[in-house]
Amino acid sequence: MTNNDIVQKLWNLCDVLRDDGINYSDYVTELVLLLFIKMVHENTQAESLKRHVLPEGCRWTDLNGKSGLNLLDDYKRILLSLSSGRDGAGRLIHDDPLISAVYADAQTRLREPRHLEQMIKALDQIDWFSAQKDGLGDLYEGLLEKNANETKSGAGQYFTPRALINTMVRCLKPQPGEKIQDPAAGTAGFLIAADQYIKDQTDDLFDLNAQQQAFQKSRAFVGIELVPGTRRLALMNCLLHGIEGDDEGVVHLGNALGQTGVGLEKADVILANPPFGTSKGGDASITRDDLTYKTSNKQLAFLQHIYRNLKPGGRAAVVLPDNVLFEAGVGTEVRRDLMNKCNLHTILRLPTGIFYAQGVKTNVLFFTKGSETNKHQEENCTENVWVYDLRTNMPSFGKRTPFGEQHLKPFETIFGDNANDQSDRQEGEWSFHSDKIELPETTKATDENQGVDERMIHSRWRSFSRQWIAEHKGDSLDISWLKDSDSVDAANLPEPSVLADEAMGELVQALGELDALMRELGAEEEADGARVLLEEVMGEAK
Repeated sequence: MTNNDIVQKLWNLCDVLRDDGINYSDYVTELVLLLFIKMVHENTQAESLKRHVLPEGCRWTDLNGKSGLNLLDDYKRILLSLSSGRDGAGRLIHDDPLISAVYADAQTRLREPRHLEQMIKALDQIDWFSAQKDGLGDLYEGLLEKNANETKSGAGQYFTPRALINTMVRCLKPQPGEKIQDPAAGTAGFLIAADQYIKDQTDDLFDLNAQQQAFQKSRAFVGIELVPGTRRLALMNCLLHGIEGDDEGVVHLGNALGQTGVGLEKADVILANPPFGTSKGGDASITRDDLTYKTSNKQLAFLQHIYRNLKPGGRAAVVLPDNVLFEAGVGTEVRRDLMNKCNLHTILRLPTGIFYAQGVKTNVLFFTKGSETNKHQEENCTENVWVYDLRTNMPSFGKRTPFGEQHLKPFETIFGDNANDQSDRQEGEWSFHSDKIELPETTKATDENQGVDERMIHSRWRSFSRQWIAEHKGDSLDISWLKDSDSVDAANLPEPSVLADEAMGELVQALGELDALMRELGAEEEADGARVLLEEVMGEAK
């Protein structure tokens, strides 16, 4: 039995939860509260998880074999005990802060004992020996991915496509001994992928001495997550992958755009996909007073946090929507500051449809603190920006057209082996039929004036000087040169539902920015009235 088969079996248990009145958004949270107890049991049996053994009276063997109200009451008691560290009589049964964090405020919404019994029996029937061959952590993460791909669950906002995560990690090449962070951790996908990359390079850490191994398990990785339920999933994910973190775990509860972010140590590597959108209610969730450029745009605030929090020579890869690349005003100031303080060496223009908000166009920015020759340099660090266009004339990805590693492999190849853009890069990459893509007349004229070879301007991989970006783009990084065939051939337009979804995504983002602007201008009442009106209109539409 493969991990995919087991994930599907686990997902089928959601039918049992639905029968008990539990909705999509609570499926995985409800399931993993029970599943984690089972996985700890299986890992303990295999002697692969020794430190975080659950206390007596709160183990799998205290549940299976029971039935009826006694079972449901015992399960509720176990959740309460794991959360508080004390039994029903108030006696201390564990003082493990991580277990308390994982089960903080945990409660079951199950009302029917027979449904709990059905879930326990189903988990006991799974071939856990097969699951352990690939690792229980990978099985758990497969369940999170399954949940993210179910649009009804609304969990996709916490999940970055695995193929993209792996590419970003392989490009940055995290090393043993480095401090690696994600200020918008979600379910900790970036941190776990970085850990796995290091394990693959060090024979599962056995090439490291005891002190180095301890650092990797408890100090190398730190994430920040604002939503308690998502943080719970992240902590479980990390523990099942053998990453323990400090007393708060790998992923701390807090707001990276508040005081939690201020207190973070400087990092060697930062990998992140900050949440899309503006700060609700103006800049209420952006309470940092140390960011140079004040903004209600969360991505611009996250971007500032990230390049400020890198050590000299530290490197980052960050997923950001298009508006960060072209937004005027504060956006321009932030981009200039980034290119001054860091070597912004690479931009990957991503295709549409790979995130939960299908219409949102996104990019990955790769940069290193300091210049290529001096990691302590703080001015004019960017000399050239390389852009890889994986968006133009590409399909709109989704369930019927899945986005995978094969689409990112050409980019990884031309990115090079050096994580700081010190590879010998050459313009020219014609994958996915880019050599046949028609060019806009403006592009042809501009490049002819610069003496650029016509074959080169069909390439998906090109370099632009910092001077050219300033003079011709006004420091906008929204750089494109190929012409999407869909823009001229109506027969090849995406399906109407895709176009409508894209329009809706852009409209929602624009409305969010207008709401934030009104509140910054002191028109809170007008903004509240407009929001109420919009909700009424949407309600009538439904």
